[in-house]
Amino acid sequence: MERERTAPVPTRRRLLKGAALATVPYTLLSGTRAAAQVRAVDYPSAEWLPASTSNYSRSSRPTAYPVDFVVVHVTQETYADTLSIFRDPEKQVSAHYVVRSSDGHVAQCVRETDIAWHAGNWDYNTRSIGIEHEGWVDRPEYFTNAMYEQSARLTAAICTAYGIPKDRTHIIAHHEVPGSDHTDPGPFWDWTRYIRLVNFA
Repeated sequence: MERERTAPVPTRRRLLKGAALATVPYTLLSGTRAAAQVRAVDYPSAEWLPASTSNYSRSSRPTAYPVDFVVVHVTQETYADTLSIFRDPEKQVSAHYVVRSSDGHVAQCVRETDIAWHAGNWDYNTRSIGIEHEGWVDRPEYFTNAMYEQSARLTAAICTAYGIPKDRTHIIAHHEVPGSDHTDPGPFWDWTRYIRLVNFA
């Protein structure tokens, strides 16, 4: 005669093993989320400090729009205040990147696939990456070696990624955007040096 099979009695050890196995998928999922957050930046050296979603348009560039330009800006604010402005949903402004004066540290605020509101011209917004540089147009001491070098590396990477020529026709000043009433980056921005650095980066 066959004996009836009974379910094994759960021991403390079995319960602990089961609990440990149950946490494995969650741990893996958490690790995946952490990795996704690290990959949120398009430029590996950047720190992800996102703008308010009220301050840019979601898109799927370069599928939706080609990326043809890099627009160079100067913040007329400190680095910290610029990031604060981009986080404020009432401000209706953003840029893809902000470069700090003191050490060239790069923050990414808007994904490159999305449209930052930086140029004051919708057509140019859709087709460009905007880079803000901490400083003021009439204070050249803010345009440090570190800022020029790190910004040039960033611009070179963007140009390479989208096939943008590394020249003054495609790397433009904010004041060169049609309809712009801005003057940045101003008369003290060294374009010759900057374009040379972009091409040697």
